[in-house]
Amino acid sequence: MTELLVIKPSSLGDIVQGLQVATSLKSQVDGLRISWVVREMFAPIVRSCEAVDRVFVFERNAGAKGFLRLMSEVRATKFDYVFDMQGLLRTGLMTSRTRAKHKVGRSDAREWSGVFYDERVPLPPDGRSSHALDILLRFCPVLGAKPELRGTLRFREADSLSLRFADGRGGSRPYVLFPDSRRPDKKWGGFKQLTEMILREDRSRKVVWAGNNFLPDKGAFPAAQFLNLTGNTSLVSLPALVKRADWVVSNDSGPMHLAAALGVRVYAIFGPSDPRLFGPYPVGGPLNHVIQAPVGDLKLLSAREVYARFQRIRGR
Repeated sequence: MTELLVIKPSSLGDIVQGLQVATSLKSQVDGLRISWVVREMFAPIVRSCEAVDRVFVFERNAGAKGFLRLMSEVRATKFDYVFDMQGLLRTGLMTSRTRAKHKVGRSDAREWSGVFYDERVPLPPDGRSSHALDILLRFCPVLGAKPELRGTLRFREADSLSLRFADGRGGSRPYVLFPDSRRPDKKWGGFKQLTEMILREDRSRKVVWAGNNFLPDKGAFPAAQFLNLTGNTSLVSLPALVKRADWVVSNDSGPMHLAAALGVRVYAIFGPSDPRLFGPYPVGGPLNHVIQAPVGDLKLLSAREVYARFQRIRGR
């Protein structure tokens, strides 16, 4: 049995990509047991991933006492390898406090976290111009695995209102829209108008809004066709909801990466960030489509333009 600890506390999109790497490692390395350090807000989705065997919860606001309590729990296990996939000072400190034979980190680690590693994995051939997931896949050869995606990312499923709505009789599978993103400059403001256009096009179509922060719809859409889960989207049921989608339409966000990882068709709306580095993986794949705002400013991207591009990629 090989004991591996992955340190990747945040954020949702980065964690999803880390879980893809964990899945690939599990499919290539026999007898591998994976533990994970994750922030409390993201712990549910890591716990529900079938590739992860144990979860350690990092309470970021618990101060020094919380940090020491966490590390006491972690140090109860002697690991063969620790992978710091985050590469920041606090995760470097976590790495330093583990009982592990090999402490491995990123070549592009920041905040002096690299001083805590025994080994740094190399960047891909394109260096810092590589996609974020390709950078994480470079951890695979440390365990003798190929730096590529293998296996199927799977989550344990939970029942919820959102799943019952998606599975309901009548109409086709829903379009699931994610209007939120961590950064304000990544939030496109045209989701209400886009929803109106989608529902007008097909009266049997269902649309679900989902995400962490509430976005009011003001009762603008028929209840039989529309469900607003913003502010009430469970991380436990999120993978199952995404898996049921015909399309996921999303800002540059964690759910966008989750949809791509689960093989769901994605239409991603990008502003200032570079989709070649942070877009749905694989960028340019047959299921992954991106529209980017002029000069990276989402205010310059109209709902009519987003909808017209959506029609084209769907062949309508």
